[in-house]
Amino acid sequence: MANPFDDPDGVYKVLVNENHQHSLWPGDIPVPAGWSSVFGPDTQHACLEYVESHWTDMRPNPVRAAQ
Repeated sequence: MANPFDDPDGVYKVLVNENHQHSLWPGDIPVPAGWSSVFGPDTQHACLEYVESHWTDMRPNPVRAAQ
């Protein structure tokens, strides 16, 4: 069985958690608790572009807020 996270031709979503961390997620797998879908379903490439343009500070929210 192929890994659904590694399929360059697959359909994906971008998920975000409460710390504003992003995750690329296969479109046909249910969203896990604590995460929300913010983009997609779309191509892997489009989802990765979304992540790169929206997750510019990889520090969790509490760390960013402390500065």
